[in-house]
Amino acid sequence: MGDDDLALWASGLVKRFGGRRVVDGIDIAVPRGAVYGVLGPNGAGKTTTLRMLLGIIEPDEGRRRLLGHDSPREASDRVGYLPEERGLYPGMKAREAIAFLGALRGLEWRTGRKRAETMMEAAGLGHAVDQKIRKLSKGMAQLVQLLGSVVHEPEFLVLDEPFSGLDPVNQERLEALILAERDRGATILFSTHVMAHAERLCDRLTIIAGGKARFEGTVADARATLPWRVHYVPHHEHEGLAALLPADAARASDGWRFVMPDTGIEPLLAKLIEAGHGISGLSIERPGLHDAFVRIVGREAAEQPA
Repeated sequence: MGDDDLALWASGLVKRFGGRRVVDGIDIAVPRGAVYGVLGPNGAGKTTTLRMLLGIIEPDEGRRRLLGHDSPREASDRVGYLPEERGLYPGMKAREAIAFLGALRGLEWRTGRKRAETMMEAAGLGHAVDQKIRKLSKGMAQLVQLLGSVVHEPEFLVLDEPFSGLDPVNQERLEALILAERDRGATILFSTHVMAHAERLCDRLTIIAGGKARFEGTVADARATLPWRVHYVPHHEHEGLAALLPADAARASDGWRFVMPDTGIEPLLAKLIEAGHGISGLSIERPGLHDAFVRIVGREAAEQPA
C-alpha cells in the first residue's frame, strides 16, 4: 500500500514522561476511507499516541504523516477531533456550540448554524437545538460535541474513547454517526477499551499494551489468534465418554467444552455416535474480539480498572 492510499502513517513513535516510555515505538498505517481502531487497556498509551499523530504533542522519536503533511498541524482544518476530556461552554445553545467548533476549523458561522440544525435533527436531537449545554444530559452533550467535530466535513476524524459514559441509546446513535461519516468518505480513527464497538465498526485495528503495539490487522485476523471452541451436549452419557473427548475437554453445566480438534469435528462426532453417546446439542463457537484481546494483552492488563 503506497503513501497515496494512506490517510495517516507513523513509524517508531516514542514519548517519555518522567523518564518512562509511555509510548514505545508505535507504528501505524490508516488506509483512506477506513474505520481504524486503536485498542488497549486503560493506561496503555492510546491517548498519547493520538495526540502525537495529530501534532498536539511532539514525539521524542519517530515520524508521522497526516493527509500528506509531515507536520500534522498543517492539515488541522481537514481534521475533526473529539478529545477524551469533553468540554463545551455550558451557557451556549447546542446549535451555537456546534457552529463555534466548526468556526475554529475555518467554517463560516452561518453555514455552521444551518448544518448544526440539520445534523441534530438527523441524530434524533432536533428538540434540543436551542437548549443550553448545561441543560443537556451528559450523553446528549457528548453527541453535540461530536457533531461539532464533524460539522466542517473533515477528511479525517479522530475520536478518543468516544463511547465512554454513554448509555446504550446514545451508543447506538454514536455508532450510526460514525458509519454515516465513513459513508460520506471520511477516514475515522478511534480509541477504545470496549471491544464490542471495535468488533462492529473497525476495518482494521492496532492493539496497544504497555506503550507497545502487540497486534495489527483486521478483526478476523485478531480472532484467528485463538482456536474455535466446541460445546457438546451428549444425548446419553455412558462410562468412557471423557476418554473419547479431547484432553482439554472440561465439564460445562449441560455438557462439555473443548477446543476444536486439528482434524475437525466430524471424526470425533462419528466416534461419539458409534459409542452410543449421541448428540443432544452441538455448537461451534467463533472466538470474539474480547477473547483475542485478552490473549494478546494478558488478562491482568485487560482487566485493569478505569
